[in-house]
Amino acid sequence: MKVILQADVKGTGKKGQVFEVADGYARNFLFPKKLAVEATSGNIQDISHKKELEERRKEKEKQDAVELANKLNALLIEVKTKTGEGGRLFGSVTSKEIADDLKKQHGIEVDKRKLELKEPIKALGNFEVHVKIHPDVIAKLQVHVVAL
Repeated sequence: MKVILQADVKGTGKKGQVFEVADGYARNFLFPKKLAVEATSGNIQDISHKKELEERRKEKEKQDAVELANKLNALLIEVKTKTGEGGRLFGSVTSKEIADDLKKQHGIEVDKRKLELKEPIKALGNFEVHVKIHPDVIAKLQVHVVAL
């Protein structure tokens, strides 16, 4: 019997794939647990339509990420922090502080976990911070650390 998987099934396949399985396996396991539906022409068309919509959604999401990356590449964020003698910082500038200042100064909200600091910022000056907006899109944000 041909079935279309509605969810990932260990040992059988992934969601959206069409498989030939034993009748008993389909009737007694896959159908009752709503892991699959019978592969009729209507169901196959429905699955292909859903895949097409999902691809469009992902493409739109990626375009939005590219637009945001272009905005972030052009921005300079100024982070004010307390310093001691010789321009040394008390502690370091964290990704949370950078995300908060980005929202205050430019109104762009970015999750602090998407900011990638190669090493903690512990000095005054200009630094480049990578922002992973999308798996395929990474922006470079300029951060200027100044004394308070």
